[in-house]
Amino acid sequence: MRHPLLVGVAAIVAIGLGAAAWVAMHPGPLPAPPAAAMPAAKGAGRTDATTKMIERGEYLARMGDCVACHTEPTSHAFAGGRAMATPFGNLYTSNITPDDEYGIGLWTADDFYRMMHTGISRDGTLLYPAMPFAQYTKVTRADSDAIFAYLQSLIPVKQKNRPHELRFPFNKRELLVGWRTLYFRQGEYQPDPSQNAQWNRGAYLVEGLGHCTMCHTAVNMLGGSKESKEFEGGMIPNQNWYAPSLTSNREAGLGDWSLKDIGDLLQVGISHRATVYGPMAEVVYNSLQYMNDEDTAAMAVYLKALPKRDADALPPSSARLVEPAVMESGQKTYLRQCAVCHHSEGKGYPPHYPPLAGNQSITMASPVNSIRMVLNGGYPPGTRKNSRPHGMPPFAHLLKDDEVAAVITYIRVAWNNTGTPVTTTQVNDLRKLLPE
Repeated sequence: MRHPLLVGVAAIVAIGLGAAAWVAMHPGPLPAPPAAAMPAAKGAGRTDATTKMIERGEYLARMGDCVACHTEPTSHAFAGGRAMATPFGNLYTSNITPDDEYGIGLWTADDFYRMMHTGISRDGTLLYPAMPFAQYTKVTRADSDAIFAYLQSLIPVKQKNRPHELRFPFNKRELLVGWRTLYFRQGEYQPDPSQNAQWNRGAYLVEGLGHCTMCHTAVNMLGGSKESKEFEGGMIPNQNWYAPSLTSNREAGLGDWSLKDIGDLLQVGISHRATVYGPMAEVVYNSLQYMNDEDTAAMAVYLKALPKRDADALPPSSARLVEPAVMESGQKTYLRQCAVCHHSEGKGYPPHYPPLAGNQSITMASPVNSIRMVLNGGYPPGTRKNSRPHGMPPFAHLLKDDEVAAVITYIRVAWNNTGTPVTTTQVNDLRKLLPE
């Protein structure tokens, strides 16, 4: 057992070394650009070329889902102030409208690119990695400039930025030097010459602006993730949703999906194989539904080609044994509450009512998402290609914990599904974490 004093001294030494590194590595602000390099007055002297650049920037900003984080639901778009809950406290997103005092009105394209590429703000401040600069570093200079041109074209919002509320020592930005050393690799995306242009376009979008690894890669206690574990899935911190593995056919692996089903799930929110709910529904609503068909197809090609990595073997048959009384209870609840939409044999009525038989998202090791759906229900997003989505009602007010556990257990093991039973404790733990 470590002596408390030694632990305290070690922590102070670590913070001291971090502070020293901060002093040595602090980049400071960029030099002021010449007057000719400053952006023109908002909306003034706009040319056709500028308009096209702004339109392209709007498309790319949607691909990056900037509005989702930088908009507080009761305030103006891109004016910041949204709380981002983390295990270390709350971060508050910044105002990225072109307001001179509180936003990015005085920024240059160089300032913006440095922020995207290096995670360093205009004044030299190191950004917390809730801003996905570890992914945005792959964005090209041309695309960064287009996004900047779009943001500069918005109406300025004079809304003050809210200070972060992080616990000690995580409120000491100098410690980010250590995080960056461990987890940040700077550099624009470099095309793979062994792949075709469509694959490379998909890789650029998925790995860069799409920042898919932010959710689909597990993070450790320091908020970092390993490149070797990319796309292998994990719990999304503080959201109580599980982002399934995109490399495992036991979870959301796409190796045996058609390109159309992958593309439909991304752009429409529903497909004949599955439906998006929870955080992914927000991503589709705010971002992916606006992709053109070419980019959607490119992302589908790249995602389908991800190397298959099934980390765990299928559970043995002994782990799937269920007491007859539980199966009987679960089946009764299923036929009474679920069969009308999902078919008595779990076949569903796709694309609006997804199948449950053979559905990897139902049988994967973590039952979190299934429990959440039964307790809270949910809707796929309303999109341009699916303007009237069919949702699932909540059952938290109708079913007790043991009934929820029984029906999910039934769904996970019936119809030759390969899932394992769910316990009442697992259901109750999630019920307590969710709003009434």
